Formats: sequence, C-alpha cells, structure tokens
Amino acid sequence: MANNNHSKNNIVSSFKTAWSGVKEVLILEPAFKYMASVAFIVIVAMLYFPTTRLEKAVLLVMIFSVLGLEIINSVMERFLDFLQPHHDLRVKIIKDLLSAFVLLVSLGSAIIGILVFYPYIFK
Repeated sequence: MANNNHSKNNIVSSFKTAWSGVKEVLILEPAFKYMASVAFIVIVAMLYFPTTRLEKAVLLVMIFSVLGLEIINSVMERFLDFLQPHHDLRVKIIKDLLSAFVLLVSLGSAIIGILVFYPYIFK
C-alpha cells in the first residue's frame, strides 16, 4: 500500500511542478500570453458557433500544438542563452529556426481557423 501512496504523491508533485511551469511561461513569455489569449477566443468561438466534433478536435489539436511549440521555443532559447551567454551567430540562427517553426505552425493554425469559422461567420 505504501507504494501506491508514493505513486500518488509523485503524480501530485508532477502536476504541481507542471502547473508552476505554466504560471512561469504565462508571466515571463509575452508571445505565449498572446497565443493563449487567441486560443481563448478560438475556444469561445468554437463553443458559440455550431462547430462539429471533428472541427472542435482539429481546432484543439492546433491550439495545443502552437502553445506546446511556443513552450519548446522558450525552453530552447533559455537553454541556448545559458550555454552561450554572449552573442553567437550560430545561436541566433538556431533561435531564428525555432521561431520559424512556431510561425509556420501558427500560420497553419490560422488557416485552419479560417476554414472552420468562415462558413459560420459569413452565412
């Protein structure tokens, strides 16, 4: 029985740590705050319009993909700054590529959002 309690404590501790990370990214990363605000608007629109289950699923996958990638981008930028605190062209290129990745997925998400919501808005 002690093993089961230890496992539950680990899960609770893991969730507390993860939630702390979410709070951290919301406080320290302006891009994440902006993306989370857009995600909130999309979720409200998704609930307001009679979207199908499939449309909701696709929108949620895109929302969590963009937010997850933004967290990965933030982590990698901080890690690179830790490894190389001085300006380095190689680090700049890596950061630019990470940002391009987030931008590409964000643009794809915006296109999907337009495809989903266009028929409901312009009926």
